[in-house]
Amino acid sequence: MPRAESSQTVAGTVTAGSALGRTLIALTLLLLFGSFATEIGDTDFWWNLATGRYIAQEHELPVPDPFSYTSDRGDEAYPGERRVRNFNLTHEWLAQLLGYGVWVVSGFAGLVLLKSALLTFFCGAAGWLAWRRSGSLVAGAVAAVVGMPFLLLFASDRPALLTFAFVALFTLILERYRESGQVRWLYVLPLLQILWANMHGGFFMGFVVLGAYFLDALRKQARRNALGATLAAAVVLSGLNPSGFGIFAVLSGYRQSFLTQTLIEWAQPPLWGPPYVFQLLLYATAAVMAWQWRRVRVCDALLFVAFGAASLLAFRNLPFVAFFAPVFLATYAPGVRRLDLRTAAGAVAGVIAALLVWQAANGKLFQLRVADWKFPEQAAHLLRQTGPEHPLFNTYEYGGYLMWAVGPEQEVFIDGRALNEAVYADYRTILYGDPNDPIAAQRLLDHYDVDVVLMNGFEYVSGVVYPLILRLGAPSNAQWRLAYQDAQAVVFVREGSGALPGMSLAKSGVTEHLEASCRLSVEHDAELSQCARTLGFLYLRAGDAERARAALELYLSAWPYGDPEAEQALARLR
Repeated sequence: MPRAESSQTVAGTVTAGSALGRTLIALTLLLLFGSFATEIGDTDFWWNLATGRYIAQEHELPVPDPFSYTSDRGDEAYPGERRVRNFNLTHEWLAQLLGYGVWVVSGFAGLVLLKSALLTFFCGAAGWLAWRRSGSLVAGAVAAVVGMPFLLLFASDRPALLTFAFVALFTLILERYRESGQVRWLYVLPLLQILWANMHGGFFMGFVVLGAYFLDALRKQARRNALGATLAAAVVLSGLNPSGFGIFAVLSGYRQSFLTQTLIEWAQPPLWGPPYVFQLLLYATAAVMAWQWRRVRVCDALLFVAFGAASLLAFRNLPFVAFFAPVFLATYAPGVRRLDLRTAAGAVAGVIAALLVWQAANGKLFQLRVADWKFPEQAAHLLRQTGPEHPLFNTYEYGGYLMWAVGPEQEVFIDGRALNEAVYADYRTILYGDPNDPIAAQRLLDHYDVDVVLMNGFEYVSGVVYPLILRLGAPSNAQWRLAYQDAQAVVFVREGSGALPGMSLAKSGVTEHLEASCRLSVEHDAELSQCARTLGFLYLRAGDAERARAALELYLSAWPYGDPEAEQALARLR
């Protein structure tokens, strides 16, 4: 059986009380806390903050939805869609209220620090468990930081971070109970389950963690009874939330939802591919636990199977591997104690210090700010002048920000809350068009009585230009005029609608927006440089060699992976 920290100290090893040990702990915590303090750039952050503000000001949950004029339109696309919609509107209410409260007290910097604290606790808990089980301080430090490369992908300001933290907290408490046998450790879990059930829909994962430790204790009557009672109380009390026990029907609805399945967070990660650290941790842990199967605790096996399977089903569950896999590797991998030799400990401390310096040199520590370049602040300010009598069409990426900036007075067309399948299908037709029906997009804009269109020009990751911006920006399109453009957004107004009178720009402003928007994306993130490739080939087809060359040069100067087709096209232009 794996043991808690050894009472004996081997000569030449590093302890928590030694100078090197204290340095290692400090460097680890500083690296985690500083790195996870990423700038606010997630598009869904804003609708969570707007919802928290609404709850605080109106003293009620946002049902029916006050932010979007399309959320309740149309029939159900699948059985139970209305139930899923109601769940999406309410299941994070307490986390959203908490987030708004933090913003009121400490602004956006406070929210960044809250996010960092949650992720640092998540990783730190893994490190503490690895240290406790293996007796190796160095193993604990490695366990805490090894998942950081792909956990940074999840450093967004969302209530889902609370589910990560609650899983870690439940595991810590149950480990302490398993070591001590003191029932008082269990008393707090049902109360925490109530909080969790009102903060995020992942609260049922608490049942999984409790269930694993309950099954592990089946042969010990006293512990079996205590854990069984705790599990039963947690399940019953978790029903004290706006949706009761509807989460399980909702999960089934998610699997039927086309809208949900288009989201990257619900996609299945590759069995081998980025982020490679995830697969390496998962497969290494599976191999070590299979090799050491006689030593493996029942609860460890159950937790690894449950959360490992969850991670393979959806990208959003990858962080659980960053928590459990390092703990189990430290527990069962032979020779872990040798990591605490001073030479090994010094090497690990040096690597962590180097990572800290690297992050600092690249401006990746303590980014206590909003990534303003991503959001249409000036266009939103302009939108306040149009009034709610002029229905808006907006892109999906900007819906959440507009909810915060101009809602609920000005309602949005769509946002990241995934509320209406039929409207999402219409949204895609408006944005991309229908190859079999050239006027489908305009017909839908008429159907929804849209007078104002506020949009960005590119899909961020793929760099695809949204066809709608080209259609509305075509000089031959007399139904729409360009009222505003900057690097973040364009605003089109339907002629004769009365919205934004006197504001009119040449349609060439669309090209200016696309170029400025793309340059801004490339300057901030080389991974977003596909937009320049798209522009380069668009200009090539239009016969504009000068602009094509400039766009392809921008793309190839930033894109880190090579692109023979773009390189050949640029060579022909020189």
